[in-house]
Amino acid sequence: MSKIIVFGAGGQLGQCLRELANQRNIQDIYFPTETEADILNVEALKQVFDQQKPEYCINCAAYTAVDKAEDEKDLAEKVNKTGAENLAKLCNEYQSTLIHVSTDFVFEGNTPKLLTETDVTFPINVYGETKLAGEKDILLNTTRYFILRTSWLYSEYGNNFVKTMLRLGAEKDELKVIADQIGTPTYAMDLAAVIFDIIESGSNKYGVYHYSNEGVTSWYDFAKAIFDIAKVNIKVYPVPTSEYVTKAKRPAFSVMDKSAIKNAFQASIPYWRESLEKCIAKL
Repeated sequence: MSKIIVFGAGGQLGQCLRELANQRNIQDIYFPTETEADILNVEALKQVFDQQKPEYCINCAAYTAVDKAEDEKDLAEKVNKTGAENLAKLCNEYQSTLIHVSTDFVFEGNTPKLLTETDVTFPINVYGETKLAGEKDILLNTTRYFILRTSWLYSEYGNNFVKTMLRLGAEKDELKVIADQIGTPTYAMDLAAVIFDIIESGSNKYGVYHYSNEGVTSWYDFAKAIFDIAKVNIKVYPVPTSEYVTKAKRPAFSVMDKSAIKNAFQASIPYWRESLEKCIAKL
């Protein structure tokens, strides 16, 4: 394995990468702290690149609070756009390959069709706008990149929908969950695995790729599956988006076509419910 640096190592994907690196016995990998490798501090980043001379940089650092981003646009833009640009420039200078995690929220999501990498992007919230701006800055500043768009990420680590549902399931007798937003949950351990597979392949099939688990569901059915697998007895009621007003708009349909990543890296992608069972068993 090549020398790898993981930025945003404290987040849920960063922690999954750390766990998987241990499982796969990947030695040549570095997980700097956020203060040590703040993606907005170019001088600090330069020091890390000088010391480590990485062949691969994995960028998991992101501003992901979708509703809060509507009020904190400057901060979201700094982290998601400027941070990505800083890493892209340094990767270009040090001839490192950048693996950057992006989102299905770069799409408007108003058409029920599988979204391909070449479909027109049209974000409908600040989070999506800033993530798309980060993608564009990477394209402008380096040619050696893999941008992986993912969706509905969850794991044993950090804050996510699965852990929130399990907490609410322990506190409440009934719950209302949105039933008219359709997408695919993604287990962060599966995403971590495909990232290491890409690195191990040594491939230079650079570009933008879509990765989520297989299958399609709504937030309501996702919640039902969580409670079913965890054997939590709670009544769950489906509600339309209109009944659950949030600051940021969400795509109504954001199911991604994964043909490109399957063809380029022979990726075998687990079905979302199988991965959910694994995660809940670990929790």
